[in-house]
Amino acid sequence: MASDVVLVRRDGPVTTISLNRPEVRNAVDRPTAEALADAFCEFDRDEDASVAVLHGEGGTFCAGADLKAISAGRGNRVAPDGDAPMGVSRMRLSKPVVAAVAGHAVAGGLELALWADLRVADENAIFGVYCRRWGVPLIDGGTVRLPRLIGESRAMDLILTGRSVDADEALLIGLINRKVPAGDALSAAQQLAADIAAFPQVCMRQDRLSVLEQHGLSEEIALLAELRHGATSLANGTVEGASRFAAGAGRHGSFDTPDADRS
Repeated sequence: MASDVVLVRRDGPVTTISLNRPEVRNAVDRPTAEALADAFCEFDRDEDASVAVLHGEGGTFCAGADLKAISAGRGNRVAPDGDAPMGVSRMRLSKPVVAAVAGHAVAGGLELALWADLRVADENAIFGVYCRRWGVPLIDGGTVRLPRLIGESRAMDLILTGRSVDADEALLIGLINRKVPAGDALSAAQQLAADIAAFPQVCMRQDRLSVLEQHGLSEEIALLAELRHGATSLANGTVEGASRFAAGAGRHGSFDTPDADRS
């Protein structure tokens, strides 16, 4: 379900979901959080959609929760069950999401970027726990996903100080996966999403789930879970993929496999 505050565009297997409140730097109030959750639920249910791109209109990714709405008594939903304050940050989708970051991704906006599987940022992007200044906590996964992504020492630096992190540092510490020229974040993220969507989907999704589920597991249990996910992939396209390779496709590291099975 699309709305004025969240835009949904579909281009083949790639779905672009955009925050559309540029007048408040895409700050998320409760209706926006609800619309964002609805859009991603619909993406996850759509059998023709493979990868989503999360984006902010107007040159800013997201400035976090709408503090003016909070101060006026119209704050985001805060409860231990159901949707998170920023809408999607408790969801574990069955398909990957790529964040296209331009401008600021700060406070809850940083948490939205961390929720995505991959992050593509333009050279002017800025990240930070800016909510440190206002006594607003990280309750959309920031204290969980940030240390898992960049390590506890670096995460603690960002969380305690609230300082700004530019695109160069973000790339260096592993906060982002790609840095692109200014203005190119969305197109680069959409191309990356299309590249991922071209792979056999069952295997890609099972490997992704194995990565997500291994947190907190012993190596022995995690390896058994990996095998379980791998068995699903083996039963859904591995033989066909191996046969394509045996017939000459994809040699010498080539990803040019136009006849790949996307099932």
